[in-house]
Amino acid sequence: MPLPKREEIYTYEDYLNWPEEQRIELINGQVYLMAPPSRIHQEVSGAIYNQFYNYLKDKECKVYYAPFGVKFPSGNEKSDKEIKTVVEPDIVVVCDKSKLDDEGCKGAPDLIVEITYPSTARKDKIEKFNLYEKHGVKEYWIVEPENKIVSVFTLQENNRYGRPDTFTIGDKIKVSIFEDLVIDLKDVFNY
Repeated sequence: MPLPKREEIYTYEDYLNWPEEQRIELINGQVYLMAPPSRIHQEVSGAIYNQFYNYLKDKECKVYYAPFGVKFPSGNEKSDKEIKTVVEPDIVVVCDKSKLDDEGCKGAPDLIVEITYPSTARKDKIEKFNLYEKHGVKEYWIVEPENKIVSVFTLQENNRYGRPDTFTIGDKIKVSIFEDLVIDLKDVFNY
């Protein structure tokens, strides 16, 4: 949930110096507190991550899981410390190694997975959706463990997300950014 709106704009430098006991994200300079993930969240995240990891382990692209910082520069920063948007998606796939640094990723990953709950739905379905679309994330998954649904948004030629493809338990998702990767939801929603 966001902290109350303040006139103060937070930056990546603030993010790096935030007390370790509080996980946060910054979106356009506003702070969003992150609750610890639930057991189901961890099971879903781990099952998705494992399938990506097993597929990518000998390939150029790499998969990462939270906490893993993704910085989205606006383009007018003099240094990384001035970046005002830093998020920690649940799962990130990066194929361009030049975007990786010791702190995470700078710029749009190729694929992002967010595991959402009622308390994070607005941020994941509106704010992060718009953020990821604006910065050119090729594929964005919104996973809803309560309903056992995955919505997959793919960036279209007009640089906008089209209508989502929706999947549920028993379905298999063909990952659009890879020729032959299929994620089996039977293993994801096995709880």
